[in-house]
Amino acid sequence: MWLARQFLSSVVQRSQYAGQSGLFHRPRHGCLPKLEPRYLQCTSCWQSRVPVAGFETLNASITSTSEPCDEANRSLDACYTSQQKKTILQMLNNASPSELAGVKLLRGRKSVNIVEYRTKNGPFKTLESVVNVPLLKHKSAVTVFNSILNPVKRERNVRIQLAKFIRPEVDRSWLEEANAIVSIVCGTNKIAWAHVDREMMVLDWQELECPHFLKGTYLASAYLNDVSAVLRVLPSANFYIIEKSSISVQNTALFPIMAHMRTVEAMLFSLLEPRNLAQDSNIPPKVLNMMRTAVGRHFELMVGDSRTSGARAVRKLMSDSVTKELPRINFPPNLLMKYRNAFQMNSKSEGEELCNALLQAVAFYELLSKSSA
Repeated sequence: MWLARQFLSSVVQRSQYAGQSGLFHRPRHGCLPKLEPRYLQCTSCWQSRVPVAGFETLNASITSTSEPCDEANRSLDACYTSQQKKTILQMLNNASPSELAGVKLLRGRKSVNIVEYRTKNGPFKTLESVVNVPLLKHKSAVTVFNSILNPVKRERNVRIQLAKFIRPEVDRSWLEEANAIVSIVCGTNKIAWAHVDREMMVLDWQELECPHFLKGTYLASAYLNDVSAVLRVLPSANFYIIEKSSISVQNTALFPIMAHMRTVEAMLFSLLEPRNLAQDSNIPPKVLNMMRTAVGRHFELMVGDSRTSGARAVRKLMSDSVTKELPRINFPPNLLMKYRNAFQMNSKSEGEELCNALLQAVAFYELLSKSSA
């Protein structure tokens, strides 16, 4: 704006001096007409002139294109149209934590706070009420609202690297040729597994109590007895996929749980993989780890760095196997009958290992197909 004023002012001043060339200078035979900075005049006939926007108009247009609600004392509801407010409130009142986490600034604790606030206080009725949510203030709320109204579409890379969800690294062709896998998940007092073939049919799905887990001083012989009891009933498969927990070693409060998980995992690897792979590199490893977080992201169960229950996802898989012509996975009638009343929301801890074992098997096949796409 300052440059525009300076330019017009300098042009007008220069044109007032006779004999000097300039944008508004006419031939020497005649007087220089009175010029108005708000018009562009033709330098040939000096008759035609085209009106241009005044400084007030330009100022107004610049002001109108600035970010809304820059002023902290301005009401949030006054910044948006009724349709925009409806769109924002609909998202905040109905979106799940994982859906909210896709909005700018709402990853992690903020999305959980929104769900907890609306559960306790009811749905948001005004935009101004959103600032009552912990960690959300005026400026961050504006960013969130604008992100909801103008979501950034990020193109996802469909091809997924096996190393991001399977360890150790293994040739994809070996995995694709597998007729069946057994997905294994270890809990604090039980081990669950799901036996699934390449046609996405559940062949076996159960869990076994391990009474010596997390008892006393982690006695190795007691752990070995529990793990061996599981292996005696574990079905045969081309690969055994063991869940790799995401517990951090820096979380000292969960160190006993982490030590327990690592102990069971090491025993399963040792007992299920008796061959010496170092002597024959042409033999694929039979036991693999699958990242727990990779399964959580695949089924949209992640809230920040934490993973929520997969009970709802499993119930939907079971329902779709009956109602859809091409479900993601198929269940035999006996397993549908056995678990038809399981995995209820009021008993989240019950059957969690069973849920995770099944979801891990489904994610394994689906991610494998994406990685080879």
